[in-house]
Amino acid sequence: MQVRDLMSPNIISVAPDESAALAARLLKRYNVGSLPVCGEGGDLRGILTDRDIVTRCVAAEEDPGKVKVRDIMSRGCACVYPEDDVREASRMMASAQVRRLPVTEEGKVVGIITLGDIALSQAYDMEASKTLADISDNIKRR
Repeated sequence: MQVRDLMSPNIISVAPDESAALAARLLKRYNVGSLPVCGEGGDLRGILTDRDIVTRCVAAEEDPGKVKVRDIMSRGCACVYPEDDVREASRMMASAQVRRLPVTEEGKVVGIITLGDIALSQAYDMEASKTLADISDNIKRR
């Protein structure tokens, strides 16, 4: 099965020049844990998580209304392609210690695949379980 078969094509993204406060409101409104950071043409610049906002902005006692997404986002994030095998996406999640990956095509974000998407597919529930165990095991070691 390919990533395109399980990914969500509904993308909520944020621009690098937007504020951390706006990004936080988008995370809450759409009930997601991360946002791809995209340029004007939809090209992937990075990813911003709720944890990034808390650790790099709020805990640093910065004003979320003034801090730009580009200053707290994670760059060089792992991503997959729509034609990649779901097992490869699962391995990449485990390797990168993440639960969600942007799906890109020609440098533009076309979807998101999450560990939950993989787990809901009965064909890959064991891969999802192993990936979650790998992520959890590495978190414990930190």
